[in-house]
Amino acid sequence: MYRRFLSLRSLAAFIACAALAPAQKTFDVASIKPNASNDNRVMIRVEPGGNFSASGVTLKMLIGQAFGVRDHQIVNAPGWAAAERYDIRAKAEGLPDRVPPEVLRPMIRALLEDRFQLKTHTDTKELPVYALVVGKNGPKLKKSEGGEQRQMVRMGRGQINASSVSMAQLAQQLAQALGRSVIDKTELQGSYEVTLEWTPEAGHGGGGPFGGGAPPPNPDAVAGAGGSGPTIFTAVQEQLGLRLESSKGPVEILVIDNAAKPSEN
Repeated sequence: MYRRFLSLRSLAAFIACAALAPAQKTFDVASIKPNASNDNRVMIRVEPGGNFSASGVTLKMLIGQAFGVRDHQIVNAPGWAAAERYDIRAKAEGLPDRVPPEVLRPMIRALLEDRFQLKTHTDTKELPVYALVVGKNGPKLKKSEGGEQRQMVRMGRGQINASSVSMAQLAQQLAQALGRSVIDKTELQGSYEVTLEWTPEAGHGGGGPFGGGAPPPNPDAVAGAGGSGPTIFTAVQEQLGLRLESSKGPVEILVIDNAAKPSEN
C-alpha cells in the first residue's frame, strides 16, 4: 500500500507540473556569467522547486540540453559556442520538486532565445551513422528481471553500466560515446543488463552527455589508445555479442540561424 501511495503521489506531482507547463515557459530570474575557472569541469543540475544551475558550460552544451540533441547534430554554430564557458543560475517559481525534461527543456530554450539571441530550425540530412546489429554468434546479453526494476544508466570514460535498458536506449548511449548517431537494428525486444568497457582512442572522452569535437573513432581498429585495451567496436562485439556497422541514414539536425554572446546581467 505504501509503495502504491508513493506512485500515486509522484503521478500527482507530474500532472501538476504538466498543468503548469503552458503558462510557465520561462525562468522568473536568471544570472549568466563567464566561467572564471580553468579546470574544464562541467556541472548541470536541476534542484528542487524549479532551480536550474550550470557551471563551466558552453552554449553548445546548453543547446544539447534544451533541444535533446547531441554535439554532432548541431550545425552552423559560431566557434565561440563550443569554446567560451558560462555559469548559470536560474529559478522558476511554482514548480514541484521534480521537473521532467518535457517541462524544463522549453524553459532552457526560452532562456537561450532571450539571453543568447538564439534562433534555430531543424532539418534532416543523410549522414554517416552506425547500425547496431546482432553478431554472428548471437547476443551475450542478460535480460532484466522484474517488471518494477528501476532503470539505471551510468557512463564514464570508456565504460557504460546500465540496468533495465532497451536496445534503442543502448544505441543512444553508444551514440554519445561515438559522436555519431547509432540506429538499433538488433530486433531484440525487452530490457537488458549492460556492462561495457573499452579503451577510448586519443581525443575521445569515451562517454558523457556533451560529446566532443574529435571525429568518430576508427571502426577497423582493434585496440584503443596505446594498444592497452579494446576499442568500443571490439568491446561491443566481444562483451555484448553485437556489432557496430558503418552505414548512412537520415539524421535530424539542428541548424543555428543566429547566436550572440549573452547580455550582461
